[in-house]
Amino acid sequence: MSKKKLPEHVNHERWLVSYADFITLLFAFFVVLFASGQNDRRKTVKLALAMQSAFQYNGIFDQHAKTPALSEAAATAPAATPSPFALPLPSAMNAEKQAEEKTRDQLDQLIHHQVALHQIGATSISLHDADAGLVISLREAGFFNSGSAEIRPEALEVLKSIAEILPHSPLRVEGHTDNVPIHTGQFATNWELSTARAADVTRLLIAQNAVEPSEISATGYAEFHPIADNATEAGRQKNRRVDIILLKPTREP
Repeated sequence: MSKKKLPEHVNHERWLVSYADFITLLFAFFVVLFASGQNDRRKTVKLALAMQSAFQYNGIFDQHAKTPALSEAAATAPAATPSPFALPLPSAMNAEKQAEEKTRDQLDQLIHHQVALHQIGATSISLHDADAGLVISLREAGFFNSGSAEIRPEALEVLKSIAEILPHSPLRVEGHTDNVPIHTGQFATNWELSTARAADVTRLLIAQNAVEPSEISATGYAEFHPIADNATEAGRQKNRRVDIILLKPTREP
């Protein structure tokens, strides 16, 4: 008689194995997400610090904290009311530039006005920039007689008007001639003539209170700093001049 075969036992809890594997994988997935999030948070902190430093350097935003909030409590804390947005104040360099532009505009208007009144010729005075500063160039034809260091009477009022506009800042007055030699009882060479013209203009500026005596200097360069070719009459006329230079401020190194 054959042995009766017992029915096979069915394990109804096999699903727990798959469920445990699923939970393990899900846990590993969240661990990876958490680690990635922490790495991204460090990058975010570095980016926030860099932006905060850049804006504080320009003075645009107030400094509320040295570093961004790193804890959950700090991150969820109510944010402080930001201070009103303020535009950065102009720097000293910008203020100097604005003052220079204002002086230039006033001088331009004065020159056009004096030319319109026929006080001076259109080419007797000009403005240009140099490394040392703004240059007011006075041609001999409009301000001096040939071979003379005395300012012409009709040019005195023009120079006085210029003196009223000049800012109270350091000036340098330079006398220049062409290369034609001079030898008179008053001036032995062009050195004496150019220096005397610069000194005469300097005395007038001081008398008009345009500058402090300690902040102005006068020098003569004779024919050795030409701005045009001395081989032509037109070039020689340009070289016979007195330059008033509004010196740029010297900065500490």
